[in-house]
Amino acid sequence: MTRYGHPGAPTRRDDEPGAALFALARAWAAGIVVLVAAEYVQATVVYEHVATPERMETFGGRLLLVHIPDVVCLALATWAACRAHREPFRRSPPRHLAAAVAVPVAAQLLNMAVRWEHLAAEGLLMSNVVTAVGCAAGYLVSRLRDDV
Repeated sequence: MTRYGHPGAPTRRDDEPGAALFALARAWAAGIVVLVAAEYVQATVVYEHVATPERMETFGGRLLLVHIPDVVCLALATWAACRAHREPFRRSPPRHLAAAVAVPVAAQLLNMAVRWEHLAAEGLLMSNVVTAVGCAAGYLVSRLRDDV
């Protein structure tokens, strides 16, 4: 007999001590893979073929060619991390939020650390807004999909 009283029933792995941390790591790994893939597509398609110096001079051009694609990339990474964070750990709002936004926030911190001397006020403000909007959009899409 197993501990659930049924012969041959699998034991639950959610009771093990490292299960919550493994669920977080799995969500973070999914977020990293999706973020790297989406940023690669953005860099190869948008930056190499569409973003010319003339288009990048105006705020509207930077918004359209840099910030909006970044929102999409971060929202996809957040959504993937949310989807990879499994039950029953996703029922805990703090754990689920940590699983969802850790990768985009870490990417933003890394980006700011690497490019600190090149950041202007507009770039700093917009990159933080983009991170917040992307995380919120990905998290809300995941929550909407959970309700369906």
